[in-house]
Amino acid sequence: MLSIPLKRLADPTIGLRFQSPTTSSPDTLFDGKLICAQSRSGYRFSIDAVLLAHFVTPRRHDRILDLGAGCGVISLILASRYPDVTLTCLEIQESLVQLIHYNIHENTLGDRLQVVTGDLCSITGLVPAGEHDLVVCNPPYYRADTGRQNLNQEQAVARHEIKARLDDVVQAAAFAIKTKGRLAMIYPASRITSLLSTLKHNRLEPKRLRVVYSYPGVDATLCLVEAVKCGGDELVLLPPLYIYDQPGGDYTPEVEAWYHLETSNPSSVNLSAASL
Repeated sequence: MLSIPLKRLADPTIGLRFQSPTTSSPDTLFDGKLICAQSRSGYRFSIDAVLLAHFVTPRRHDRILDLGAGCGVISLILASRYPDVTLTCLEIQESLVQLIHYNIHENTLGDRLQVVTGDLCSITGLVPAGEHDLVVCNPPYYRADTGRQNLNQEQAVARHEIKARLDDVVQAAAFAIKTKGRLAMIYPASRITSLLSTLKHNRLEPKRLRVVYSYPGVDATLCLVEAVKCGGDELVLLPPLYIYDQPGGDYTPEVEAWYHLETSNPSSVNLSAASL
């Protein structure tokens, strides 16, 4: 997982305004405009979430579902950038659900962002079928039987397929998305063939794909993919995304700009024919 620099809040009493878990750290994004408390020792989001939140292109009044929302960072970014959308965070870990509630409260987003506690493998009893315009997901990257699992439960569940496999995630998304609705995911480049085949098996046709590199001249690390439910057979391969300009260097101008809040008008987003 790639690390992300976060700005620490100056106000040490922030936890007193709402029932924030005592083990969390109150961090911010967008030059302090967006509060995002996250665990001090458990799962902490990485730059992957920022990349995915800026890859998706919501439309006006979209209903968005955030599968495996963690502390809710992707939904918080989308809610801040797109004031006309509504979002639902689905998260199985109670400690992270508490953080989502806290973050919603501190950013006064309770009118547009709600939380559902539950297992995405049992999604049929948690959210309505075929009613979401867009689903976003930053799923576990590693199979349960590969690599060393973190001893911290929050981190282990977020990184390894302990609670849900790739098939489970995609099936849950397919259930929740309406026909012609979209799913946006970020996934390791090394497993992109598994992701694409799983999407197509569940009638989610890949439409946009952007390959992510740490910096020019190295192998890809991640892929951003958008698929359309019951879409046609056409894929747009977008320009590569470089996070840093060189080893140990600064963020590229594109990525650097994503750390500064700029609200978007969903109705003005230019979507190609490949999104249908």
